Amino acid sequence: MKSTRRQTLTLCALAVTTPPLALWAQNTSKPWPNKPINYLVAFPAGGTTDILARVVSQKLGTALGTTIVIDNKGGAGGSVGSEIAARAPADGYNLLGGTISSHAINVSLYPKLGYDPVKSFTPVFLYGTNPVVLVVSANSPYKTLKDLLTAAKANPEKLTGASAGNGTSQHLAQELLAYRAGVKFTHVPYKGSAPAIQDVISSQVDFMFDTTVVAGPQIQSGKLRALAVSSSKRLTDSLPDVPTVSESAWPGLQNFEVVSWQALFAPFDTPKPIVERLHQEIMKIMQTPDMQERLKGLGMLPSFMNPEQISKFQKDEIEKWAQVIKAANIKID
Repeated sequence: MKSTRRQTLTLCALAVTTPPLALWAQNTSKPWPNKPINYLVAFPAGGTTDILARVVSQKLGTALGTTIVIDNKGGAGGSVGSEIAARAPADGYNLLGGTISSHAINVSLYPKLGYDPVKSFTPVFLYGTNPVVLVVSANSPYKTLKDLLTAAKANPEKLTGASAGNGTSQHLAQELLAYRAGVKFTHVPYKGSAPAIQDVISSQVDFMFDTTVVAGPQIQSGKLRALAVSSSKRLTDSLPDVPTVSESAWPGLQNFEVVSWQALFAPFDTPKPIVERLHQEIMKIMQTPDMQERLKGLGMLPSFMNPEQISKFQKDEIEKWAQVIKAANIKID
């Protein structure tokens, strides 16, 4: 009896004093990590999701004492790669780079999505958010957002709005603006931002929402005029003189906010100590001066949410975009 009681007290003491990851490792045959980690990127190489994955994984691999292998599996707005990651073992050796598309929008767009953006994954880290800016040609008659909305109100569906494609964050920002402002635009989808923004510059299309990374250089060169940013506050570092959508004082646009975002997920049921360790190490990486500069270069605002806060943020995003997609009757087969 004394021996059993002493063992119980020892185990209790260990539970209090031993770090979660070490305690979890005591109950496994091998410590984590003891082999390379697969970081699946649900988008093609060269995009923001891929760039972040490669920069972070190099530093994270050093911190964890292992190699992190990047695996690009693009397609269907991140759905192809996300489905693969959802079925991967939840053992700490599989990670997924996801976005607003793969983990908030697609669930309302695709009728046969092969994963649940919430139930199939555990949030690890939200790298940051990308506000979008509403732009018109420098030759456009619209000087303010109020000018644009007034014209749209008087001429339903006459004004055209470009996007990088159906169901993209640029498209949905446009639909949310129309829904909240009580106006109607005609959506003109393109295969990517580059051709879309060129047609806005040449006044073939009236306006477009796009990230500051894409639209910023054209604004600075004088080819585009920025009417509003989609963030809750002005972008003091990049576009300090451009008002927010909310500042237009147009009925229904109070607290208007649209941000694209980049996040890291793990398959659901990945051990919590591993998720916590990953979050802590990435937090250290993201707070370094060089990573802060890299985020600025990508037009991103850093995020410091913990996994629980990310989960709530994601669920709110899913609900918001589901309402927009339903109201705009957007469908993708």
